[in-house]
Amino acid sequence: MRPHTMAQTPAAGDVTPAVLAIGRPDFPSILIDTLRRQAGVGHCMVFALTRAGAARCLLDAGNIPTGSDLGAAYAGQFHQSDPNRDALFEGEGGAPIMLPSFAPRMYGARYRKIFFNDSDIVDKCATAIWAGDTCFYVNFYRITAQGRFADAERARLQAIAPVIGASVARHFQPAATPDQNLAALFATRAPLAALTPREQEVCRRILSGLSSEAISQELGISLHSTLTYRKRAYERLGISSQSELFGIVLRLLAGPDRLN
Repeated sequence: MRPHTMAQTPAAGDVTPAVLAIGRPDFPSILIDTLRRQAGVGHCMVFALTRAGAARCLLDAGNIPTGSDLGAAYAGQFHQSDPNRDALFEGEGGAPIMLPSFAPRMYGARYRKIFFNDSDIVDKCATAIWAGDTCFYVNFYRITAQGRFADAERARLQAIAPVIGASVARHFQPAATPDQNLAALFATRAPLAALTPREQEVCRRILSGLSSEAISQELGISLHSTLTYRKRAYERLGISSQSELFGIVLRLLAGPDRLN
């Protein structure tokens, strides 16, 4: 089964904590906590793969005791025999990819023994996003005690995966250059630049984690006006949630033209 580039879909829950933790030391713990709340994820591992053939384990968080060993083994050798490898390297830069549903038959006997049987993993979902020459490969696992992902949990993962993948890519990229601040992004990059100045002000504060009430106080406008500007901005952007707004910004920041 080939991967599919995911269309923008309404997020199934609030991933704001993980987005606001980008660049902070507690990002891994907040990410796994968010994934647990939203989709019952037990463990998350992130790998950086390059077109030159290198692989690194960037993040290992959750309920698999041997996670660090698995990360080292995958980065050292097994990434080359991952059945998803071809699908990953066919991905388009900056476009989130959802990998095919997990099926044991996809994997060779040795791979299956080490990464699933011995580690007690019974189910897996994965997403990926390219930023420049690096693919950020984000894996979500469940162990025997949890059972396989329910259909509803898998659907929620698919909904939040674009924002989660972009958040991971942004967290592990080098520090932003001066022109990557939000003000410049809203001023120069489509579709954000199409918003009116007031709509941009409201959206920038939403991205900073402020509530509608706090935005009203900071801008000196009524709550009704704040909600109206937010509604108009979302309509212009073709979105319906805060998480989708995060997704647009993170994909712009993670795009190859933003990396030097």
